[in-house]
Amino acid sequence: MSLTVLMNAGPWLSVPPPGYGGIENVIATLVPELRRLGVRVVLASVETSTLPVDEKISVFPDGQFHALQRPYNQVCGVSQAHLGGVVRALHSRDDIDLVHDHVEAVGLATMAAMGPDAPPVLHTLHWDLAKHPELYGNLDGGDRVRVNGVSASQLARAPQALRDHSVGHVHLSTPLAVDADRRPRVDKGDYMIILGRINPGKGQDVGARLARQAGFPLVLAGPVGPYHRPEDLAAAGDEARQNPDVRFFYEHVAPHVDGDLVRWVGTVAGQERDDLLAGARASLFPLRWEEPGGTAVVESLALGTPVVSTARGCLPELIEHGRTGLLTTDEEELGDLVMAAGLLDPDECRREAATRFTPAVMAEKYVDLYERVRALSGARRLQPV
Repeated sequence: MSLTVLMNAGPWLSVPPPGYGGIENVIATLVPELRRLGVRVVLASVETSTLPVDEKISVFPDGQFHALQRPYNQVCGVSQAHLGGVVRALHSRDDIDLVHDHVEAVGLATMAAMGPDAPPVLHTLHWDLAKHPELYGNLDGGDRVRVNGVSASQLARAPQALRDHSVGHVHLSTPLAVDADRRPRVDKGDYMIILGRINPGKGQDVGARLARQAGFPLVLAGPVGPYHRPEDLAAAGDEARQNPDVRFFYEHVAPHVDGDLVRWVGTVAGQERDDLLAGARASLFPLRWEEPGGTAVVESLALGTPVVSTARGCLPELIEHGRTGLLTTDEEELGDLVMAAGLLDPDECRREAATRFTPAVMAEKYVDLYERVRALSGARRLQPV
């Protein structure tokens, strides 16, 4: 069909990102499939984004992720500057049929404030919905602004005003799921892996402590604040400790990192990331928060690596206990489950990913949501081309 979507990725990282970047990776996965379905995509991102699209809007030349965790009064204008560019573009043209927004808090607030003359909006919620109670508890987007979650459990915890604007949820996907069921088996190592940004919610300190107690090798792969490599963090010195994730790492994770049993390897990407994840006995998710989406979970399944996790957030929606992973409500039990994970069949993980978590499945669900949002807003029905 003839549909033009402004995909608002935000100012923090390029699309695709150079390594870590959950939301930007989701967008990089979604857009090619949307275009394959005939959707025209205008990407609002930074100038260094290389994702093939029909058109691009940029305010910043490069990603502003380095500033993300500075004090609010130093960075409060970054998202607003980006959104200002988006609003100017929407006011100056009439060919945008829908805005698909991914910018936390300020994206939703700006789109809701634009008024009834702006295009219909679908705002995807990628994060913990307890973070912005004043915004979400008082949202009024009228008939024009709708939201979707990335899991049912995420929306179940949302304030009523946000649920009133919801059109459902779409699970995340990964290109690794395409033909994952045809991928040959990979020889497994004896190590576990925790893949993701190091912070209290992800529980790397719990995993590292359990690894030392139970004696299993553990690889921590992900950035600490803005620092992607151990040598970058070391070179930053004491000034880096102003970042809360850096303080968490030094105070709670680093004491367990001995470079042998427990290793922090920094951000890994591309084939290096895939090989590391595929070779692990299991992916460990010692979660302390209600995980909303779980990109690393579906990537692990696609590469044939079972998941061991606390049963929080979206994990029970993504993992079948005893078949594609092992779940528990007791974090102290995770160490025992890690040892049992080697009995699970990697082929079952790959089959699940190939059925449920491909980009094509995600894109088709989003096109359905686009049409629903447009219908609820009273927009004209698009004709097939």
